[in-house]
Amino acid sequence: MSEKSSIPADAICFGLDRVTDERSLVLFLRLFCRDQLLDTLVPRLEDFEIEQVVDQLSTLMRTHLQEKEYHELFLDDHDHHH
Repeated sequence: MSEKSSIPADAICFGLDRVTDERSLVLFLRLFCRDQLLDTLVPRLEDFEIEQVVDQLSTLMRTHLQEKEYHELFLDDHDHHH
């Protein structure tokens, strides 16, 4: 399975309107999360940078996801019970 992206960089544009920003953020994150990029970038991060990224993403999930959504969407745990 190839990690090559078919997402053109010019499809990402911020600041025009909310719909375009949301679509662009999804594309940006898909590009960012490619294995080759993460395998290259993550070892170069300082400890505090790793902590910042984890804290920011965790905060976004806590703020905007219900517990059930967190377990199903992030943890891929579809058997979670309260």
